Amino acid sequence: MEDFQVSEGTKEEKYTRLSEQLKSLWDGEPDLMANLANATAAIKQTFPFHWIGFYLVKNNELVLGPFQGPVACTRIGLGRGVCGTSWKTKTTQLVPDVDAFPGHIACSSLSRSEIVVPILVGEDVVAVLDIDSSELNDFDQTDKLHLEEICQALARIWNP
Repeated sequence: MEDFQVSEGTKEEKYTRLSEQLKSLWDGEPDLMANLANATAAIKQTFPFHWIGFYLVKNNELVLGPFQGPVACTRIGLGRGVCGTSWKTKTTQLVPDVDAFPGHIACSSLSRSEIVVPILVGEDVVAVLDIDSSELNDFDQTDKLHLEEICQALARIWNP
């Protein structure tokens, strides 16, 4: 496998190369955890975000899955914090300042902004992709668009 290098270019260009690399990594790989682990590593290599990870829906709660970054919250209830809100509403949550988000769960005091994208298989949320930044207002519509595309691609290969 060739080295994963997408550090140069605009945010749009980085996401385009990231998406291509992820499709290549996932092609023919049936193991869900391997695909989620590679996704977190690839995103972390592409962008200097503080924390990147997946929470999987298990027994009516979000349970920590593969991630890159410091130790994280292990379980999150429906509607709790940014992740639980994304799960409940089935929508992407783009939070420019986590301190201003009602009920934010502070797993790390270094997290300042956050984006959470639900992964839907049919009508059901099966997981969320959670990304935290140590910078305020670090996420925009470009992040939202491309991370939603990545999560849609994951949903197509989902095999819980």
